[in-house]
Amino acid sequence: MFEQRGRNRQNTAQIPAKTSVSATPQECAVTAVTAGVNAAHPDQVLSETLTREGDILSIANNQYDLSKYEEVSIIGGGNAAGRITQYLTTIVDDHLTGGIVITDDPVDADPVNVVTGTHPLPSRSNITAAEQMRSYACDCGANTLSLVVITGGGSALLSAPAENIDKSALRRVTQELIQCGAPIDRINAVRKHISTIKGGQLARALTPAQTVGLIFSDVTSGNPSVVASGPLSPDSTTYADALITLREYDVNTPESVRMHLQRGANGDIDETPSELSSSTFDSPTTIVLADGMTALDAAANACSNLGYEPLILSSSIRGEAREAAKTHVAIAEEVQRNRTPIDPPAAILAGGETTVTVTGDGVGGPNQEFALAAALELPSNTALCAIDTDGFDGPTDAAGATVTTATVNDNEASAARAALKANDAYSFLDDNAALMLSTEGATGTNVNDLRVLTILTEDT
Repeated sequence: MFEQRGRNRQNTAQIPAKTSVSATPQECAVTAVTAGVNAAHPDQVLSETLTREGDILSIANNQYDLSKYEEVSIIGGGNAAGRITQYLTTIVDDHLTGGIVITDDPVDADPVNVVTGTHPLPSRSNITAAEQMRSYACDCGANTLSLVVITGGGSALLSAPAENIDKSALRRVTQELIQCGAPIDRINAVRKHISTIKGGQLARALTPAQTVGLIFSDVTSGNPSVVASGPLSPDSTTYADALITLREYDVNTPESVRMHLQRGANGDIDETPSELSSSTFDSPTTIVLADGMTALDAAANACSNLGYEPLILSSSIRGEAREAAKTHVAIAEEVQRNRTPIDPPAAILAGGETTVTVTGDGVGGPNQEFALAAALELPSNTALCAIDTDGFDGPTDAAGATVTTATVNDNEASAARAALKANDAYSFLDDNAALMLSTEGATGTNVNDLRVLTILTEDT
């Protein structure tokens, strides 16, 4: 699934003699992230969590009698929405009446209309399709079972802006938010309040239909209200919170966006539905089918099979990418020096969503910055593979990178630091054959970032 662009200077550690290890640190790291992404693929997840016997559809621990509904529809959006929808159509085919989903990885899923959108920035296609989907949702009655597919990437793909906010303003504020370094929950506080779908508003549109949210989570908390900005979930944030985020992170805000949020803060526009809006959330059931731990568990098993003792550090690593990388390097040093928190051969695994505060004009993504910052300080006989599970790290064709101590030699350290300062990790890593690319482009899933740091002893 993943391949490294070029191979020079990467394979520095050898498999030690008299050990159960059967792969180099680099080989183990790449094998592990591949196993993690495969485990989180919709086909794998849905085959384990969704079954049908006669007219009874079972989703995790929930059952639905398809014969009770006049209509069964599939709507939603996100990076993996097309693949999930395609699988669902094979299960509920004879009861399925239609629907619409928006994804940047389109597949054929008749009779559901799968619309190709853009990510991470919204486009006219996203907006038009999202507005059509909302209209479709409003037409669903009490005798409709609506299966709502929600995955990472849905915040951009489900872009139905509030009145008086046009495409250019929506795109501009989205780009500013992505680059400002704010955590995802603060970003989503803004997104929810400039949308007619996010922040529980899709649930409101679907009322009184029976709604089942099928969620592939790409957020550190696993909270459905954060995934795709929570179209089916109560919103605890307010217009005032959105304005505070824009102010605190010095976001260059289009006037139409600022005025809309201010009108909301003044009480001139209804708030997004909260937990107090009980009628809105009487019908929806949200089920998280896969998240970062899905990938981490599979990656850990792969490491164990190759002779590396795995330790899952966290599925919720966040903060500035390059700073989080230094913490991971420190753990590798501790493993080698003091055999703590685990003995080598070891694999330290982590997921989550680190951020990048963009101040330069280079190209890259958080996993690439993470990898390059780590490469500057990695001890010998280690390797780090850091990827975005959807196959695209930031606005690049790379999923991330795999690095060792050989990625940055002594003569290149200053150039590597300059690349980080310019937010141009992609160029440096590409020149040094460290970028990881998905052989399939979009992987078909999105459960956030996945990082595997493999460690042998110092004297291997």
